[in-house]
Amino acid sequence: MLFSVIHKTAYNYEGSVTYCHNIAYLKPKEFIGQKLVDYRLEITPTPTYIEEDLDFFGNTVIRFSIDEPHKELIVTAISKVERSFDLEADVFSSEICKNTTVKKALEIIKNGDEEILKVYDFILDSQFITTISDEITSYAKQSLKPESSLFEATKELMERIFKDFKFDAEFSTIATPLDEVMKEKKGVCQDFAQIGIACLRSIGLPARYVSGYIETLPPPGKEKLVGTDASHAWFSVYIPHFGWVDFDPTNNQIPKNQHITVSYGRDYYDVPPLKGVLYGSGGSKMKVSVDIRPAK
Repeated sequence: MLFSVIHKTAYNYEGSVTYCHNIAYLKPKEFIGQKLVDYRLEITPTPTYIEEDLDFFGNTVIRFSIDEPHKELIVTAISKVERSFDLEADVFSSEICKNTTVKKALEIIKNGDEEILKVYDFILDSQFITTISDEITSYAKQSLKPESSLFEATKELMERIFKDFKFDAEFSTIATPLDEVMKEKKGVCQDFAQIGIACLRSIGLPARYVSGYIETLPPPGKEKLVGTDASHAWFSVYIPHFGWVDFDPTNNQIPKNQHITVSYGRDYYDVPPLKGVLYGSGGSKMKVSVDIRPAK
């Protein structure tokens, strides 16, 4: 499937901003099953400095600065992405995925061969997932039983997060502690992804945060509105000798063609869509709109 993605972020400042420097993670990744057909980034005012590079995890990061006074900043990422889930390794029929138990995966990880060294950063603490509580560890162990298939156990964990946690866009911010999300059992997609990651890491399994988009469909008979989609997040677990497998606890599904991957990180802190610093006075208002639909 070929998708058109338009991600627009607009900042309106109460006072004039004299200088800003920003970092953007907005360019979709390319891998087997996902091809970036076209991409451009439109920024108003025009940056005085801009460069594109790869970060430590292989994500495309765009850095730009504006050194002229402005009261508005608009960043629009326009992409065409082709998704072909059928080209990816079939996790559902893989003998490795069927036969790799949680116990076996942990034994392979403990041996620390070259394969595991490449994913070891995703076992360690990260900015938003540091000291993991006993409550999270206990919650994880209900699904991640030693003799269970790691794939099936993680799938069960995803299903439990979907059933046990309530989506509440008003509850959390990026600064809300994970323990509070766990206690209140509510939050948004980034919270649910990070709960899943914390559960997997609590017993020593590599898990990563995935930032991207998901196509939403209107109710039957209704027309899809422009800009009503959103950035999305889910998590992956590493199955030794197979690779990374994605799980979306917000929607209780294994991501397929409707999920578009932008970047990978240890948690949200590594790959926010847009962040920066500025010199100016007064507050600001931010408005984000995302539109995803089949491309012609």
